[in-house]
Formats: sequence, C-alpha cells, structure tokens
Amino acid sequence: MNIIDCLEERGLIEAMTSEQLKAITQKPIKIYIGFDPTADSLHLGNLVGIVVLRWFQKFGHTPVVVLGGATGRIGDPSGKSTERPFLDGPTIEANIRRIRTHFEQVLDFKNPKTLPLVVNNDDWFANYPFVDFLRDIGKHFRVNVMLTKDSVKARLESEEGISFTEFSYQILQAYDFYYLYKTHNVALQAGGSDQWGNITAGTDLVRKLLGETAYGLTFPLLTRSDGKKFGKTEGGAIWLAADRCSPYDFYQYLYRVTDADVIKLMRMLTFMEMDEIRRHEQAMLQSDYVPNSAQKKLAEELTRLIHNEEGLQSALRATQAAAPGHSTELNPEVFHQMMKDMPYIKLVKSEVIGRKFTEVAAQTGLASSNGEASRLIAGGGAYLNNEKVQDPQFKLTEQNLIGGEFLLLGAGKKKKILIHVGI
Repeated sequence: MNIIDCLEERGLIEAMTSEQLKAITQKPIKIYIGFDPTADSLHLGNLVGIVVLRWFQKFGHTPVVVLGGATGRIGDPSGKSTERPFLDGPTIEANIRRIRTHFEQVLDFKNPKTLPLVVNNDDWFANYPFVDFLRDIGKHFRVNVMLTKDSVKARLESEEGISFTEFSYQILQAYDFYYLYKTHNVALQAGGSDQWGNITAGTDLVRKLLGETAYGLTFPLLTRSDGKKFGKTEGGAIWLAADRCSPYDFYQYLYRVTDADVIKLMRMLTFMEMDEIRRHEQAMLQSDYVPNSAQKKLAEELTRLIHNEEGLQSALRATQAAAPGHSTELNPEVFHQMMKDMPYIKLVKSEVIGRKFTEVAAQTGLASSNGEASRLIAGGGAYLNNEKVQDPQFKLTEQNLIGGEFLLLGAGKKKKILIHVGI
C-alpha cells in the first residue's frame, strides 16, 4: 500500500496540490510539518500532524519537523479570531526545548534511513535583513492574491481585523518551504486544513524562484461529531505534557469520548491496524457490546503512545481506585498512590469539616455552584469516597476523612476530585 492510500483509508487527507503525489511517494521523499512554540506543550489536536509524519516514516519517507522559533514570534492568524499575544525570546526558546520531547515520543529516531530532521526556522530568519527579505522574497507575492487566503479573509471581516505582522505570516511560511526544498530537498509540506493557503504560498514560491514543483497535503482538523474541536475542555486544552495534563486526565478524556467519535479517533490518532478498528466498529453494533469497550482501547493506545507504559499503568491504577462502588478499600496507602497518579487539591480542615458537601463540591470545581451540586445529589450522581451522597444538607465530618487526611469527591463516573486535607 502507498502512503497516500494509507492516509486516505484512515481519513487523514483533506486535499492535495497534485494527483501526482501518489506517484511521487513511490520513492522515499522528505516531508515537513511546522509547529509554532506558542505554548510549552503541544495538545491533542497537534498530535494528528505528528502521527502523519510517523506514517510517512513507516513507509520509508523522512519526516522533517520545523519548530517555529521565528514564526512563533509572529503568530499564525489561521483559525484565530484575534491576534495571538506576543511571546518573548526566552519563553519561545523554553517552549521549543519542551515540545521537542513530543516528537521523540512518537517518531522513530533509531532508524538511520528515515532519521527525523528537527530544525528551527529562526536559524535562517535571524540573520536575514528585513529590507533584503522584502526585496528578495516579498516581491514575489501579490497583495490581491494574499487577500484571498481564507485565514486573511476571515480576519478582515472580523471586528479586530488583521495586523500587517500577521498578514506577513504566509510569506514567512512560504519561505520556510523554499528554504527546506533548496537546502534539504524537502518536496512535501503537510498541515491541517486551515494551512492550505500557507502551503500553496510555499509551492508557488518554489515554482517562481526555482522553476520546480513542490507538493502540499492537508489533513482534517480534529473535530468532534458536533463540529467542535477535540482536545478542548472546561479546564483547557488536553496537553501532551504530563505536567500540563496528567496521564490519568489524558486517559479519562479519551475514555469519555462519544460512540460517534471513537472510531474516527482510532483511525486518525492510533497506529492500530484497520482490520482491528473495523472489528471494534462492528462490535459496537452488536446487542452484547459492552459500553465503552472501544473507548477503553482508544484510551489505552494513546496514553501508552504519549506517556509510555508507565504512564498508562498510572492512569489505570487511579481509574480503578476512583471508580464509584469499586471494591478497592480506600485507605491512606491507596490515596498516597493516587496522589502520584492523578491531580489533587490541597485544603485545610477549616475549609472542609462542618461544611456542606455542596459547598465543598463548588469550591473544588466538582460542580460550578452550590445549586449544581444539589442537582447532582438529586440526580444520584454525587459521590463521597465512592459512596453516594443522598442528602443535599449533608455536612462533612472528621469521620469522612480517610486516614484523617483524604477525601474523594465524584460527579458520576466522569469527574473525580481528590482532596488532601491538612491541618
């Protein structure tokens, strides 16, 4: 199977600049995707691009990762309704050091034939004088064409508009492609569907400056069946870094995806064989299907991919201990282990003892308000130490503290709050 066939089967191709790409990829090529260091971790949506690079690598192609030390200072307007806050140099450098680790988790850095190339575009922009860049590169871009790009059009129609800084982003990304094509023979750029305008700007620049053909490919953005982006929660993005999103929270997010989305995520984010994915899809249609079986498999595959086997086992331990009505005896030893495996909140006794469960639930974020906590109790979804709370007036006492220092609050099977109570 050709890499293009593989990606199409898995729903990982939105558009291509040429139907010739399938023939071009019969031989090993280099493919690049850019990642701007706008945070100190990538998130679940970024994982699609890393997975695409790994699939190309599996088919004998060389992945090239461009870390946007320069473009990260500008900010890509694609998919954004407002301008990104500017980051200073030290912050961008720190972010780059952190996000490099995500590629080491997924890509193969052992096979010398497809050894990934990781570069920073600040290396070629830092010493390029502004006037020289405008003369050499800017003259090849026509403003009327740039204005037709979706990312620009959307911002022009918005109340905030678009700054010249952001408007110039597509020129910088286009130059990235030209530079990589010329110096490293990188023939293909890939990106999310919102990157189509930036990618075609690069293929055009290669054609104008070198008279040669470069190629582009986009993959769908990671969206849910309701059209919203995956990886976004009330608490923020689902980050790939363990200190931004624990293995437990990462696992739980994937375990809770809807039946309508789980097969799509298996295709797009995992390296499971398609036959196995189809078996899960068929099993979900059977009357004896055990609910969330496919989600459990998805959560295990991706947690292992991002957090290794140790992270997966940590997530599974915390999940088992926090299950409502689970037979695991809740004792101080169990909770001390859970503190290593899942996030927790520190409170003092005066913030807990003698207060209503509803008040503590609202304070810790289990519920958004006392009223919501009361409705949670009325609906049978409130738990304290894996036991149902049935009285809205119930107050916490010393006897509720496990080992004199722990509480486990729950909202149904989906949300857990571990509280470590100090003096």
